Amino acid sequence: MYIKSWGARGSTPVSGNHYLKYGGDTTCIEIRTKEDDIIIIDAGTGIRRLGNQLISEGKDFYHFIFTHAHWDHLMGFPFFKPLYSKSAELLMHRCPFHSKFVETVLSKVMAPPTFPVKYTDVKAKITYEDACPNTFEIGSVSITPIPLSHPNGGSGYKFAEDGKSFVFLTDNELGYVHPGGCKSGEYMKFSTGVDLLIHDGEYTPAEYETQKEWGHSTYVDALELAIEAEVKQLGLFHHNQDRFDPEMDMIVEDCDRRIAEKDKTLKCFAVRSDMAFML
Repeated sequence: MYIKSWGARGSTPVSGNHYLKYGGDTTCIEIRTKEDDIIIIDAGTGIRRLGNQLISEGKDFYHFIFTHAHWDHLMGFPFFKPLYSKSAELLMHRCPFHSKFVETVLSKVMAPPTFPVKYTDVKAKITYEDACPNTFEIGSVSITPIPLSHPNGGSGYKFAEDGKSFVFLTDNELGYVHPGGCKSGEYMKFSTGVDLLIHDGEYTPAEYETQKEWGHSTYVDALELAIEAEVKQLGLFHHNQDRFDPEMDMIVEDCDRRIAEKDKTLKCFAVRSDMAFML
């Protein structure tokens, strides 16, 4: 299972010299199975570059899964160039939504007067799968959803293939249970023993004091979860829009110090744009 981050920034895309190391694009994750199925998680601004890459490779069939419907996870969708190709086919899995919610949300992203091309005018073939059950498969990958603790709800996911596993929990608040969300212990059980956990770590503990219930975790809480779950690697995600590269480096250094104090072997890092993993 190949995993690549095309964007790890939270809330809004950013640019400038302060963001060169970790990147400024918002959430988009690509997964390729051993059978070369392409799974795209979320359509933040990082999906623009992913679309260009897929076109250059001649790839034209993709599975889409969404974590939730907040703007930073959808705003790149109109700039996904395969949308405008008759040869492209997009299979939209309705996770974590019901009925025609995905169609409605995506059409609103491309609705006049906020965007000049209407959703009904795209050339790609777009089809929809029913809302996801407890576990489902895309090719050789098994996918298990879990409710996110986030305003307006959403889903995190566990992806498993050939004994390797990846859990993606962006926009997940461990310090507060939002309606429909889970307690931190349930996320710990969900992530136990996985090879890679990518988890929201937007805030420092000091910042969280004034931003509790906003739907995001501190990096300390994410780290504690990873240690308790005995995951092999933790990638901090959904970086604050005002977090400069040197500050991100300091957060990773603090995590390394905390890991060493507990005499653990967990590998911790902050996810960067274009960072890739092979499990």
